[in-house]
Amino acid sequence: MSFYADPSFFILLVAAIIPAAILGLAEKPLGRYGAVASVALIACLFCKTPLEGLYAAGYLALSCASIQWLVRRPASRKRFWVALALALAPLVVYKVSAVFDQSLLGFLGISYLTFKSVQMVLEIHDGIIDRMKPLDTFSFLVFFPTFTSGPIDRSRRFLEDAYAVRPRDEYAGMLARGILLIVAGLVYKLFIAGLLYKAYSFAPWGSGPFFWELLLQVKTAYSYGLYLFFDFAGYSLMAIGASWCLGVRTPRNFRAPFIAVDIKDFWNRWHMTLSFWLRDFVFMRFARAAMKHKLFKKRLHTSLCGYLVNMTLMGAWHGLTPNYLAYGVYHGALLALCELYQKKSSFYKKNKDRTWYKILSWIVTIQLVMLGFALFSGQISLLLKGR
Repeated sequence: MSFYADPSFFILLVAAIIPAAILGLAEKPLGRYGAVASVALIACLFCKTPLEGLYAAGYLALSCASIQWLVRRPASRKRFWVALALALAPLVVYKVSAVFDQSLLGFLGISYLTFKSVQMVLEIHDGIIDRMKPLDTFSFLVFFPTFTSGPIDRSRRFLEDAYAVRPRDEYAGMLARGILLIVAGLVYKLFIAGLLYKAYSFAPWGSGPFFWELLLQVKTAYSYGLYLFFDFAGYSLMAIGASWCLGVRTPRNFRAPFIAVDIKDFWNRWHMTLSFWLRDFVFMRFARAAMKHKLFKKRLHTSLCGYLVNMTLMGAWHGLTPNYLAYGVYHGALLALCELYQKKSSFYKKNKDRTWYKILSWIVTIQLVMLGFALFSGQISLLLKGR
């Protein structure tokens, strides 16, 4: 069974939402019920892949134990580094082994579980989280609506929602909105993405006239980019909708990314929970460390290097393949150039609020974004290889 794809999942989802609706309308907190329902659905997720289920259970147990160990002495650098290494190691092993066509320690949802676990470790060490009960840790990590592919929630916000006692009218509104989001996600993923999936086919450069071949490649890049958006945004809407039905306002993941007027604006709209996570836990930490150790003379240079580090890591997270790494470096370079241009260009400062400039900037941005998707999908690699 696959979440948000197989009919059997949706039957189980309805079965999970009905008790939640009864409890929510009776003004009961849904946190404990959400954990029980999550365990049941995740058991179904791994019923045909028991080894992956064993890895997932082991990771959950190890994360919960290490987080409890750290929260007792959050200032301990030794405990911090051990907990961080334990949180990251399975994902690193999985990604590296994938390069050699293996899948060591891999399981469905490992990336997003790692994001959650690392966030808690870092915030406990920073003193932002000063207490975390074992069951709260488990409830946050195992929450089934976002288990496989996000959106990436934050533990403090999640727990406030999970244990909130809401008036009946407020929960009824959340339930109705959650159901509407699930329906909207189904339309996105099953109908629109399904149609777009049939509209593209990766192919090498043909023997036809130059502009005709170019037009075919552009059509493929645009079709794939739109397919990727509707497929992932559709999944995200359903995950958010299921979360709302269980009383948790999981944050949105997309905000009309194709109307972005520059590449920084794009990353504030595309896969937002990932880009904000990387901003908070990679970019900001890199910038602070670089400034503390005086690696660069100017703050701007720190930012430019931070963008490259941040997005290269994003590409590596997708996979240690040339396509994904190139995608990360490409967007890191675009963000750095955008930052440099906006900070230094008098032309930009003079014209940035004018309508013609915004339209021109949007046209350029959308071409750069689609070129990035062509890197991500392997379309560029296919063209370079010629077969």
